[in-house]
Amino acid sequence: MILSSTRLAPQFLLDPEVTFLNHGSFGACPKPVFDAYQAWQLKLERQPVAFLDPDRGYASWMHDSRKALAAVVGARPDDIVGVLNATVGLNIVAQSLPLQPGDEILTTDHEYAALEKTWAYVARRTGALVRVVEVPLPLVSEEAYTQALLSAMTPRTRVLFLSHITSPTALLFPIKAAVEEARQRGIWTVIDGAHTPGHIPLDLTALGADFYAGNCHKWLMAPKGSAFLHVRTELQDIINPLVISHGWTANRVEPGPFGGTSFIDAVEFQGTRDPAAWLTVPDAILFRQNNDWDAVARDCQTMAQETAARVAQFTGLEPFSRAEFCAPQMVAMPVPCTDPIVLKQDLLSRYGIEIPCFDWKDAYTIVRLSVQGYNTCRQMDMLVEALIDILNLTKAA
Repeated sequence: MILSSTRLAPQFLLDPEVTFLNHGSFGACPKPVFDAYQAWQLKLERQPVAFLDPDRGYASWMHDSRKALAAVVGARPDDIVGVLNATVGLNIVAQSLPLQPGDEILTTDHEYAALEKTWAYVARRTGALVRVVEVPLPLVSEEAYTQALLSAMTPRTRVLFLSHITSPTALLFPIKAAVEEARQRGIWTVIDGAHTPGHIPLDLTALGADFYAGNCHKWLMAPKGSAFLHVRTELQDIINPLVISHGWTANRVEPGPFGGTSFIDAVEFQGTRDPAAWLTVPDAILFRQNNDWDAVARDCQTMAQETAARVAQFTGLEPFSRAEFCAPQMVAMPVPCTDPIVLKQDLLSRYGIEIPCFDWKDAYTIVRLSVQGYNTCRQMDMLVEALIDILNLTKAA
């Protein structure tokens, strides 16, 4: 159980009147990290011209954040670029790929809705087709997952788009074998890692995905507006920024105008913006190190799984996967079908619990629990009791 929550909870800025069990949506930034964030913002406002001049510190500060993050996610700093969020990073990729009419984008039925819309937009613009694979549930083996994808690949498949950790179902997909097979077939692999940095160990070089985007504001606990896009070196020349500005050059193989690669400068130097969230990523990494966050995360995982097991006991509903395929600190708990909007509102208004609830294929309502270092065993008890009460279920002995 989480013994450190008493020490850690005061280090966060969360409303003490709310039981916050939704870290997975937008994260929560610790006070020391937020203080560093505001210090960067103050530095910017004190002398904006000096701050935003690439030759007076800005370019090197951006590089420092890339270098710190690269060490955590197993990548070369020059293969990472800072973006506002994972959706932006994935849009950059999706709208850069030279797809043709009839090309196929292969994905699953567990993807984030914003990215489903992104690929639908790309398909409408290019004439490509989106093909959705139904992942067999419960997810109990890597082989079953990989085979479902491989059997859907055709000679027309040009893109394999997968979540590493899914948003609606909180599943940790075993993507490595599918990524390797796609590479062998000449299929671009695009991975949504919105929930992975700071949540699971990452080695992007070993994974070998062509394109990978992740958020730093969720489980890494950096401020909102900090995320990254990782692109394999040999593919960076096909990436076009969503906004063309000072960092873009016509010759994509030469160094960029601000001392980075053309890929980095084109994406990062796009006119006036506040980069403070991205520059604070090293502080978030340091906070985790100073608080032995690996141990905290293990406690959180135990609490999440134990709570999910208690809910399953009184609902009688099977979990979506074996424990090894569940996101460590986040679990989607199926409950009997009910109006998810009403359930979410009741949990908040009657019990002060902030937690997402939504439909899953008209078969279940999902209550998605996130457990972070500021959460307590008592909060888990409150959630279980609230669900039993609202859903009018009988508590198992």
